[in-house]
Amino acid sequence: MTKPTILTVDDDPMVSAAIARDLRSRYGADYRIVRATSGAEALGVLAELVLRDQSVALIAADQRMPQMTGVELLESARTHAPGAKNLLLTAYADTDVAIKAINDIGLDYYLLKPWDPPEERLYPVVDDLLGDWRWANPDHTSDVRVVGHRWSDRSHEVKTFLARNHVPYRWYDIEADAEGGRLLGLAEATAADLPLVLVPDGETLRSPTTLKLAAALGLRTRAEQPLYDVCIVGGGPAGLAAAVYSASEGLSTVIVEREAPGGQAGQSAAIENYLGFPKGLSGSDLTQRAMAQVARFGAELVLAHDVVGFEARGPVRAVLFEDSGEIEARALIVARGWPTGGWRWPGSTSSTAEASTTARTPARPASVRATTSTSSVPPTRPARPP
Repeated sequence: MTKPTILTVDDDPMVSAAIARDLRSRYGADYRIVRATSGAEALGVLAELVLRDQSVALIAADQRMPQMTGVELLESARTHAPGAKNLLLTAYADTDVAIKAINDIGLDYYLLKPWDPPEERLYPVVDDLLGDWRWANPDHTSDVRVVGHRWSDRSHEVKTFLARNHVPYRWYDIEADAEGGRLLGLAEATAADLPLVLVPDGETLRSPTTLKLAAALGLRTRAEQPLYDVCIVGGGPAGLAAAVYSASEGLSTVIVEREAPGGQAGQSAAIENYLGFPKGLSGSDLTQRAMAQVARFGAELVLAHDVVGFEARGPVRAVLFEDSGEIEARALIVARGWPTGGWRWPGSTSSTAEASTTARTPARPASVRATTSTSSVPPTRPARPP
């Protein structure tokens, strides 16, 4: 597989050699480092890479170049490499231009020269940019295949789960795609088996539950410890933040999320009012950064479980799953965002979801239990009072 390209553009031979040297010493094993000495040359290189179907991960351009400035180059380069991350090398006197470029062309980052020592001033920035690019462009040699009917709710749920967990897949409609019909026949499947999920080097899944699908994909569906200091129900921004704070204090921490980390915010195309990101970022980027922090501090994320209740067991709390599993923790944080149903806490007499969930909730000791709807249909918000 061809390495992704990092393109550096600078008309000063010494600066060009220095940036290429520093980038090659750290990233040369995984990326191809290419140098250009002008904007026109850089655009020619990008055009050649596109024709060869080679990906560009990062373009690092100096602002002060003759004929074409760095900002002008990066704006033109979006036609050739729309997914590449853009880094502008600039002097202090040009910071206003760089800040303006964040809004005008979507500049990802600007770096003041000189960048010595690179371990402190260059590599952390490039690590972050390449990490974001890798997240958006995962390596894969074969995709999961999903075979189903376009109007099937379950097919839609499976595709949504795969997309939100960044699992590449190919979709085959049995009515529109001949290959879908062929795979259906080879699997000797009936309408009740749809959707089929074909996992590379794995078994054929027939209308799988989310839990079974997650397990087949190698996603974590089981907790590694019998008891945690903190269990967090909900993997949205609030739940992820709570996990970072608790795990950073040395507390064993686990997050339980039924679909994918990030919550509703994780599906946002652009979040522009988040502190510390003047360019804004997508919900996917925010989730990726939060998950990196969660992993760094050792917190766990357990996916594909619906939480149906809690129990008090002396000094610990048990989080009860719909599939009869459970997790015990000394402290419990519920960060479930906008509720899909009501909760029943000790001392309460009713729940807005009680009627819809009582019949579905497994019988358990009634010490401390809260029920919640497990429907996959997004809830309708109640009307605000006048």
